Amino acid sequence: MELFIPSFRYEDSDLERGYTVFKIEVLVNGRKHFVEKRYSEFHALHKKLKKFIRTPEIPSKHVRNWVPKVLEQRRQGLELYLQTIISENEELPKILLDFLNVRHVPSLPKAESCGSFDETESEESSKLSHQPVLLFLRDPYVLPKANDDFPNVVIEGVLHGIFYPHLLPR
Repeated sequence: MELFIPSFRYEDSDLERGYTVFKIEVLVNGRKHFVEKRYSEFHALHKKLKKFIRTPEIPSKHVRNWVPKVLEQRRQGLELYLQTIISENEELPKILLDFLNVRHVPSLPKAESCGSFDETESEESSKLSHQPVLLFLRDPYVLPKANDDFPNVVIEGVLHGIFYPHLLPR
C-alpha cells in the first residue's frame, strides 16, 4: 500500500470557522482512489491507533496562522505520519484501513532484505495459488459469433494479412 497527500484546500464555512481538507491518494494492488480528510479526523485516528500500535508523532494540532507555507508543512507531516505507520506495521489496524476506505489488503509476508531463498519462503507463500479470473471458450475478439449473418470483413482481412501474407495482391 502506498499513500500520498498530493494536495489540500482551505474551505470557508458559514456554520464554522474555515478548515483545511487534505486529499489522500491511496494505492493498493495497482488500484488508486482518493479520500479527503480534515485534520480533526487525522487527530481522532491518532488517538484510536495509540491504543493498538506504537504511533509516530502527528503534526501539532494548533497552528498559529493558515498561510500556505504552514499548511504545506502540515500536509508533509501528515503524509510522513501515514507512511511511517504503514512501513512499521506488518499488519495494518482495521481502524486505519477504514479511515482510508480500504476494504481488503492481502496479508502477504513482507520480503526480507537479506537471507537465502529457502529462509524467506514461508508456509503462507507456498499456499498461494493462481485461479483464472475469466475463461473464454473461444476468442471473443477474433472469432465472429456463430449467429452473425454478415462476416466481419475487417477481422477477416487482418487475419488473412497476418496468416497468409504471400496471398496479398501486389
